[in-house]
Amino acid sequence: MHNHLKLMLEKINAIEAIIYQYRGIINALEDETLARPAILMHLISIAEQFQRLQEALEYDVLSKFDKEDVRGAFAVRNFIAHDYEGINLSIIENVIRDYLPKIKKVIQE
Repeated sequence: MHNHLKLMLEKINAIEAIIYQYRGIINALEDETLARPAILMHLISIAEQFQRLQEALEYDVLSKFDKEDVRGAFAVRNFIAHDYEGINLSIIENVIRDYLPKIKKVIQE
């Protein structure tokens, strides 16, 4: 498996473990001290791996992902990085619930 994909999978698995530990996405995101910052950093890392794939011209790997999912990863990264205190947690919840499983499935295939 490509190193960037491996790291992305590790980050997704880490987010899933946090959610499991906190018994749900909302509970995890409400923990401002540990869980929320960890989840947000993992999301940033996932987007950075997509960026590294682009920089390495790994278009064969990137072509396996839905373009909207990749754009969404960049948008979430920018959203977190530039307005950390104003993050709309419902957007983060939606990303975790709807987009991460799709990205994980592509990586595993």
